[in-house]
Amino acid sequence: MHPFTRQVGEFISQQRLLQEGQRCLVGLSGGADSIALLQALLELGHRVECVHCNFKLRGEEADRDERFCRQRCDELGVPFHVAHFATREYAEAHKVSIEMAARDLRYDFFEKLRADIGAECIAVAHHRDDAAETVLLNLIRGTGMHGLAGIAPRMGKVVRPLLCVGRADIEAFLAQRHIAFVTDSSNLVDDVVRNKIRLNILPLMREINPSVAEAIAHTAERIRQAADIFDKAMEQRIRDAAEKEENGRWTYSIDKLDDEYTLFYILKPLGFKPAAVADIYRRLHHAKQGAIFCSATHEVLLDRGKVLVQRIEQLPPPMRLPVEGKYVLSRQKCLRISKVGISEGFQLPKQPFRVCVDAEKVKWPLCIRTAQQGDRFRPLGMEGTRLVSDFLTDRKINLFDKRQQKVIADADGRILWVVGWRIDHRCRVTASTKVGLLLELCSD
Repeated sequence: MHPFTRQVGEFISQQRLLQEGQRCLVGLSGGADSIALLQALLELGHRVECVHCNFKLRGEEADRDERFCRQRCDELGVPFHVAHFATREYAEAHKVSIEMAARDLRYDFFEKLRADIGAECIAVAHHRDDAAETVLLNLIRGTGMHGLAGIAPRMGKVVRPLLCVGRADIEAFLAQRHIAFVTDSSNLVDDVVRNKIRLNILPLMREINPSVAEAIAHTAERIRQAADIFDKAMEQRIRDAAEKEENGRWTYSIDKLDDEYTLFYILKPLGFKPAAVADIYRRLHHAKQGAIFCSATHEVLLDRGKVLVQRIEQLPPPMRLPVEGKYVLSRQKCLRISKVGISEGFQLPKQPFRVCVDAEKVKWPLCIRTAQQGDRFRPLGMEGTRLVSDFLTDRKINLFDKRQQKVIADADGRILWVVGWRIDHRCRVTASTKVGLLLELCSD
């Protein structure tokens, strides 16, 4: 067995990247890296199928690469799959760079194909020099610890068996095996940051240390190990800061969020950028009550020493209630409206979600909706009206819950019931009431 193949095989075994007999999907571009990966996996006896992506970015050269990959797979008797992408159109539609568009399209297709053919994993040809480039690129961008950990040997179903070898090792292996490959001319022009690092910065660093890629790889591995320890510690800090999770909303204690990194770990997966997290952290102890911060999908509320985090949700539209009966509000909740005779000895409901009002003082149709700015009512037992929002503030209801607070109003817009809290004094049951209207919010 060739030393290159043996080295790759040992790395696969050490990192538990592939199991004997499992099908593996290989990303084949036609370049030296992917051609060497395919050859090594075949020599190691792995079951492989290949997939090639034509991004339609380099004209005839891109079509040449596709033909080359197809021919190579035919020669080796390896199943071959190909996908064509309108990459520029995708990038424009999604407002991302061409590089990011190609990456998204490639990995989305890889995963769908992997599932379709029943492959265990997707092998891609990133090698040690690629890992060094990634570390330098992330360092330039100002990334955190995980960016300096470089490229992981495994990320989900994607495995990288060539991280143990460099570009020079790959080219020497192919030369000794007399195996041809194609060259992507776009990699030879320093028009993007990664190419500038590959063509200009790394060669300069090799003048200082010829083994710089290997040195960076070793450093990245140590950082990756440290990051694993750090992650476990951070998970414990987050658990300590978390007070509860209820209906998709997390509540954290501000007093236990005593460093920005903990908050960053909580909010980063929810789409909050580092600058936004830094802004939130600066305001933890100084923001006005009810300050809200949003990402594309989630929102954060600072409220009475707490950080509340939840997904942004559309509030339900008002529901018209024309007659008595049962109304389904959601999968979990329904509203029952029924008339009840009021006679001597009648006991008014005492549960918060079951109330009775004077039916004669109600004008149909009714409506259940979320409370709106400017809504007023006269709370039972009080003189004069109050804003619903002020009433809820007095009960220390946070802004998220205020926005979701339900009220039931009649045809004149008069609020009969701030659901779960208080009815309007003017529609209460009195000694002269003959017929009551029972309103019940209950589980379906």
